[in-house]
Amino acid sequence: MTFSIAGFCPRSGQFGVALSSSSMAVAARCPWLMSGVGAVSSQNVTLPALGPKILERLRQGESAAAALKAVMNEEPFADWRQVTVVDNQGQTAVFSGGRSLGINHQREGLNCVAAGNMLASKQVIEAMVSQFCADPSLALGNRLIAALQAGLQAGGEAGPIYSAGMKIVSSESWPLTDLRVDWHEQDAIGELASHWQRWQPQSEAYLTRAINPAEAPSYGVPGDE
Repeated sequence: MTFSIAGFCPRSGQFGVALSSSSMAVAARCPWLMSGVGAVSSQNVTLPALGPKILERLRQGESAAAALKAVMNEEPFADWRQVTVVDNQGQTAVFSGGRSLGINHQREGLNCVAAGNMLASKQVIEAMVSQFCADPSLALGNRLIAALQAGLQAGGEAGPIYSAGMKIVSSESWPLTDLRVDWHEQDAIGELASHWQRWQPQSEAYLTRAINPAEAPSYGVPGDE
């Protein structure tokens, strides 16, 4: 019921996760990121606690593979979980339990890893990774959105998609981008792409406003000088 991609951009140092699901508000539960450390997506039968546990191990210096293995070895319901990880070296790891739903698949690529369950076909995940890797010069958010769209074009889920989201962390402790479509009857991924087109030109300005308001640009709204 979910397909996702986690990626790292060595040029910017950014980490990001983009994902979609037939379940409501998928981006509220599955993606976990830490600036300078890594990104995790916990899905299938989602256990949000896995994200912080893996990130803490990454923060302590463990590789993506070592952190994922250690946490899943302690997880009593590992068979129901599907988890992807990318660390600050661009190394990736993925776990898909034996009870992952429906057609499920996973693939690791250069600085990225994608996985999904209840898919129309395994080609969905293959298309996502191929698209992400197609042009590394693009901004991370553009690559993640394009990968999600490629997965949809390759068939997406076996059923309808109702929610989507993308989260990106950069140099600060809070997300640079945190976009969510919690429920959309027709085109959650298309709606997310529209959100990104509106947000991307403003994202760095909002970062400047937070760090140094004296240098922040004006948006011409009442009270904004």
